[in-house]
Amino acid sequence: MNLVIVESPAKGRTIKNILGANFKVLASFGHVRDLPEKKLGIDTRNNFEPEYIIPAKSRKTIKLLKEEASKADNLYLATDYDREGEAIAWHITEAVGLGNSKSHATRGGQTPTAEGKAFNSKVKRIAFHEITKPAVLEAIKKPRAINMDLVNAQQGRRVLDRLVGYKLSPFLWRKVASGLSAGRVQSVAVRLVVEREQEIRKFTPEEFWLIVAELSKKDDKSAKGRSASGEKTFKTQLVEINEKRIEKLSIKNQAQAQKILDKLKGAIWQVRDLKTETKNRYPAPPFTTSTLQQEAAQKFHFSPKQTMKIAQGLYEDGLITYMRTDSVQISSLAISQARKVINKKYGDNYLSEKPRIYRTKTIRAQEAHEAIRPTNLERCEILGMENSLRLYNLIWQRMIASQMHEASFFQTKVHIKAKDYGFEASGLKMRFDGFLKIYQTEEIRKDQFLPELKKNEKLDLKKLEKNQRFTEPPSRYSEATLIRELEKRGIGRPSTYAPTLSTIIDRGYVEKTQGKLTAKEIGEIVTDLLVKHFPEIVDYNFTAKMEEDLDQIALGRREWQKVISEFYEPFSKELIAKSKEVSKQEITEEETDKKCPKCGKNLKIKLGRYGKFLACSGFPECKYTAPILENLPASLSREKCPKCDKKMLIKEGKFGPFLACEGYPKCKFTKNLEVVAKIKCPNCGGKIVRKTTRKGRVFWGCVNFPKCKTAYWDEPLEKKCPKCGGVLTLNEKTKLLKCSGCSYSTK
Repeated sequence: MNLVIVESPAKGRTIKNILGANFKVLASFGHVRDLPEKKLGIDTRNNFEPEYIIPAKSRKTIKLLKEEASKADNLYLATDYDREGEAIAWHITEAVGLGNSKSHATRGGQTPTAEGKAFNSKVKRIAFHEITKPAVLEAIKKPRAINMDLVNAQQGRRVLDRLVGYKLSPFLWRKVASGLSAGRVQSVAVRLVVEREQEIRKFTPEEFWLIVAELSKKDDKSAKGRSASGEKTFKTQLVEINEKRIEKLSIKNQAQAQKILDKLKGAIWQVRDLKTETKNRYPAPPFTTSTLQQEAAQKFHFSPKQTMKIAQGLYEDGLITYMRTDSVQISSLAISQARKVINKKYGDNYLSEKPRIYRTKTIRAQEAHEAIRPTNLERCEILGMENSLRLYNLIWQRMIASQMHEASFFQTKVHIKAKDYGFEASGLKMRFDGFLKIYQTEEIRKDQFLPELKKNEKLDLKKLEKNQRFTEPPSRYSEATLIRELEKRGIGRPSTYAPTLSTIIDRGYVEKTQGKLTAKEIGEIVTDLLVKHFPEIVDYNFTAKMEEDLDQIALGRREWQKVISEFYEPFSKELIAKSKEVSKQEITEEETDKKCPKCGKNLKIKLGRYGKFLACSGFPECKYTAPILENLPASLSREKCPKCDKKMLIKEGKFGPFLACEGYPKCKFTKNLEVVAKIKCPNCGGKIVRKTTRKGRVFWGCVNFPKCKTAYWDEPLEKKCPKCGGVLTLNEKTKLLKCSGCSYSTK
């Protein structure tokens, strides 16, 4: 009898259907051994020897596997094709008594990790990129030994992460607040979000104006801006004054913009020059783990965790290749199959001239397999849940598109003269859609299409307008763009992206609002502390170098204990020194002149796991606490909770003040609090209220939007501009007072 062990029952069922009656397939249900939960589990004085135990949840499984393995003629370990899968295979052999250690795992006991002895001859490691009949049968024919270099790379990562988490987290408990945690990749990911938040906070918007002309050909008779020849109007932008190029921020206020509009009255609009050239756009390679997560987030709003869960199911059902990969390479067989599908479904003219071969920039030991693709490219649709179908179709389209002909466009740049002013527009006209027939991109959809134009041709002006703009701060990360940034910096690997993002959100360092990641106050405080006192832990280059060292272990070029030792020795010394040097009071407490309403002592601002709050300095005798309400006249409103009739508190949230029941957490009723400016809208007389953009940026706008589009980035005041009589606005952070209509400003 042959026994095959896999990680999950779903994967096991697919393999069982392939192998038939001579094979018994059982699942390990993931890892069967791990480090203990409630202690470090690493002997730092004995070459970082790990103490592996069999968790309670795995003991019944191990008992069954051990019994079946003892009866089997051959034991095939068919765990996943990566370092994690290799490590699971090794742990299974150790747990069932067929490994290479001097002693084997017992219930809850310690297992040494001595290497050197050959594995039992009945133990055979098989690995495949896809769960298909040809791949599985080929792997059965060519089993191999467990690759201890890959196992040691996984061990090294596990030990390294345990040392950082179990040594640094208690430091944060003592110096900041209980319940906090630190992690080697986790803390770097939080730092990226925190630094982006700080950039946004420091950013001061700069006003500028655009002059835009909407034009059409002379034969335009249409009321809706479509010419008799069928061409639409097109927009051009001012780029030149007196034959000199102007910068983006050249026109700084409304007065300057209006002056230009006045000078353009009665102008003749004429094509001065135009240039058309052919541009090609090429398909992207098939998906890697990170690009699949990014594209699924953009198109379907899937979280990385959700994407990986769906992809795992598709893989275990034999529908796609292994979903944790850095590689963009594709087998010659898959390329041939893709080209046959394209030829049959779309025609020979949609095939690329020759097979497209994609190369991975950095080849690592664990990424020697393929990109993510369907196992059978003739299967363009599948049965199943809607989200599974959507993700499968996306993977299929990306793979097929990667072997299709490039898209071809005529790109036209036109320069238009009007008096002393030069306007420009550019656009694309499709020549051949190529891969875009099945795989559209946002970039193409946003391009403007221009009508047929000729040099010296005169044009009709349909509309001339001045548009106020402000420079924008950098955008907050989404989960997908944070993964892209981590990958770009060489931090983390395919198997770590989704868990890392889940961790930083679940532990309260970062919150996800409207698809964007925002650093919470506790995340900023912990990050600032780590940057100041443990700079290497959150250093981007250092973290990337550690990933490279783990890759070297996987290639057999370094010993994992040596890599850990080089990190741990200086880290341990620094931890001892900082434990004495860093004062909790300096980090978590601030003095105030406010008095405790219960005992009269001074209140302090203290830091807890969920942020800052007011607490009596007389603690523990007096246990008075209160939330911090910044820039608000009072903590109590006149309203009562409609659910429980208790008082409503005014609180300050990320997007401004709101009302919340004082009975929280029993009563969780909240209500938006409308903040109204002191002036009426100068255009329609409506209220001006505080609002937020999709990116979370505060602005002030008219309640009659979209009929009235009056809006200000800063709070509008009753006071009028002494220069032009326009509305003055006040920036809350910089205290800059400036006019919305002219260049006047003062502090």
